[in-house]
Amino acid sequence: MLDSVNRHLVLPLLAAKRRSKHFQHHRTLAASQWLPAADVQARQWAKVQAQLHHAYATVPYYQRSWDAAGLHPSDIRTAQDMTHLPILTKAAIRAHGKDLISTGALALPHRWKSTSGSTGVPLKLLLDEPAAQFKYGGVIRADEWSGYRLGQRVAKVWGNPEYRQFGLKGRLMNHLVDRAIYLDTIHLTGERIAEFAAKLRKHQPGLLFGHAHSLYLLACALEQSGTADIRPRGIISTAMPLHDYQRAALTRVFGVAPTNRYGCEEVSLIACECERHTGLHLFAEGVFTEVKGGGRTGPLLVTDLANAAMPLIRYQIGDVVTMAEKPCACGRGLPTIEKVEGRDADYVVTPAGTLISGISLTENFAVLITGAAQVQLIQEELTHLRVKMVRGEGYGPTSEAQIRKLVLDTFGPQMRYAVEYVEAIPQEASGKYRFCISRVANDYVQQMRA
Repeated sequence: MLDSVNRHLVLPLLAAKRRSKHFQHHRTLAASQWLPAADVQARQWAKVQAQLHHAYATVPYYQRSWDAAGLHPSDIRTAQDMTHLPILTKAAIRAHGKDLISTGALALPHRWKSTSGSTGVPLKLLLDEPAAQFKYGGVIRADEWSGYRLGQRVAKVWGNPEYRQFGLKGRLMNHLVDRAIYLDTIHLTGERIAEFAAKLRKHQPGLLFGHAHSLYLLACALEQSGTADIRPRGIISTAMPLHDYQRAALTRVFGVAPTNRYGCEEVSLIACECERHTGLHLFAEGVFTEVKGGGRTGPLLVTDLANAAMPLIRYQIGDVVTMAEKPCACGRGLPTIEKVEGRDADYVVTPAGTLISGISLTENFAVLITGAAQVQLIQEELTHLRVKMVRGEGYGPTSEAQIRKLVLDTFGPQMRYAVEYVEAIPQEASGKYRFCISRVANDYVQQMRA
C-alpha cells in the first residue's frame, strides 16, 4: 500500500514542488525504448548535431580546439565524421575545466558534481538542472528493467549514504519517503552484515542495489548462514564489473538475476541490462558512444547529449567495451554493449580487521586530496599502505597533511603508509584501472564467506 502511495502520490507531489520534470521524461523514455532501431538512431544523431553546434557556439575550449583542427560542426554529417573531432581526456578537463563551461551556464539552474575518482582521477563538473532531470528519468527507466518499481523500499550496499549530507532534513526524507536502508561499505564487518540481513528480512525491499563485489560478499554471508527468505523484486549491480560467479551467487541466494548497470559520475547512466540479461542497452537518448579506433572492442568514447552547461564530447572515460554484434531479443530499439571491462577495485582490510570497499574509498579518499591528479592505493601488508600519487596543480604541504589524516581516520593509527610520486598510473593490459589493490584482503574476504 505504502509503495503505491509513494509512487503515485508522494513522489509526484515532491517532483512538482521541486519543479522537476523527471517523471515526464520517464514516461517519454518508457515509450521511446520500443521505437525501431533506425528511429532511435535518427533521433540520437539529431541530438548529436544539436550538441555539437551548441558546444562550438558557446564553449571556448571547443571553439579553440576545433578551429585548430580546421573543423566546424557542419562538417560532421555522419557518425564516421565524429572521428575527426579531438578526443576529450580527463587531463584536458582538469587543465581546461573553466573553458569547458558554456557561456551563461552559471546564471541558470545548475549543480556541481565531483567525480568519485573511480579511475583515480578526480574531476569537478557542471551539470545544468534540466539535464539532471532528464538523466534521472533515464535512470528510473533502467532501474525498472530489474523488476523494481519506483516507490518501493530500496536496500543499498554502498558507502557514504547521500542523505547524511543533508542533516536532519535528509534523515527525515530518507525515513519517510525514500525508506532506504544501508549497509555502509566503509568498515564492513560480519556483525554489520548480520544486522543488515536482519533489516532485509524485516523490510523485504523491492530493490537491492550496490557494488558488485559488496553484493557478492553479502550473498556469500547469507548463504553461509542459511538465510533464504530475502526476495527483492530486483537487484542492480553497478560501479564495477559484475563477474559470472558473482551473478550466479546473487541469483542463487536472492532468487532473482542481478541487473548489471553501467555509468559514471561525469555523464551518469550509460547502459543497463534489460530483463534478458544478454547485454547492456545504451541510454541512446542521453549519450552517443564510439569505440576508439572504430573496432568492436576498445576504449569507450562518450558524448553527453543532455548536459548543455558543460558538454563532454568524445570523452574517453577510461573503460574498454565490446559492442554487441546483434540486437537484443527483447525488442527494444536501443543499441547494446556486449560487455564492459574497466573500473575494478579490491577491498582493503584495516589492522583492526574490518573491510573497506575499494570503490567506497574512491569517494572517501581520492577526491579529498587537494591537487591530486591521480591516485592509487596499494596495500602491501596488513599494516602498510602505498599511496601512488600523480601531483597536479595545487598539490603541496596541505595535500600531504590531508593524506595523513585520511589514512589515520580511515585505517586507524596502526596503518603505516608511504607516498610514491609517479608521472602516471596506467591501466592494466586488460584495460582495467584498479584504484585500490590489496595483497592481503583476499584472505579476510574468504574468512567472511566461510
